[in-house]
Amino acid sequence: MDYPIDLLLYFRRFYDIKADAFDQLMACLRFKAYNKGDYIVCPGDIQRELLFVRKGIQMSYAIVGDKQHIIVFTHSPNLSAIPDSFSFQKPSEHYLQCLTDSEFLAITYHELLRIFDHTPALERLFRKLTEATLAGVIHRHLELHALSIEERFKSFAARSPQLLLTIPHKHIASYLHIDPTNFSKLFNSVRLD
Repeated sequence: MDYPIDLLLYFRRFYDIKADAFDQLMACLRFKAYNKGDYIVCPGDIQRELLFVRKGIQMSYAIVGDKQHIIVFTHSPNLSAIPDSFSFQKPSEHYLQCLTDSEFLAITYHELLRIFDHTPALERLFRKLTEATLAGVIHRHLELHALSIEERFKSFAARSPQLLLTIPHKHIASYLHIDPTNFSKLFNSVRLD
C-alpha cells in the first residue's frame, strides 16, 4: 500500500508499528481539508473524528469572559483533536480552529474502536501516543508555573521555531500566558541560539 512515510516514521517514534498494522489503519483514513479560519469543533459539538495533520496549523482554545486562552497548537505530523470530546464522545467545551489552510487524514471514533478490537498493535500505539501527550501536558503545566516569561518564550522558540514565523504572535502570547506587549519585547530582544 502507498502511504505517507512521514506518518509511519512519526508513529515509530512511539511504538515500532509493523507495516501490516499501519496498512490496516491507513485503509480506514479519509482525506479532509479545511480553509484558514474554519472551525473543526466548536463548544457543544462532539468531535466524531480523530485527525492526523498532513498540512497546516490549528489551535485549540477556550473563551473565558471576553478573553481567548490558547490550549494547544497542532501541526504535522501530530494528531489534532479536543481529547475529551473525542475520547468520551461528549460535547466540547473548546474550539478547534484552523490557523492556516489544513489537510488531514481522519478516522471516526467508532472505526478506531473497531480497529483496536482487531489489531492490538494499533491499540498499543495509541496508548503510547496518549502517554506522550499526557507527559507533554504535564511538562507544559510545569513550564507555565515554574519558568519566567523569558524562559517560557525561549523554550517555545526552541521547540516550535516555525510557529514564531507562521502564526500571529498574539496567539503564541496567549498560549505562553505572556502579555502581548511583553511578548513583543521578548521577540525583539531575546537572542535565540
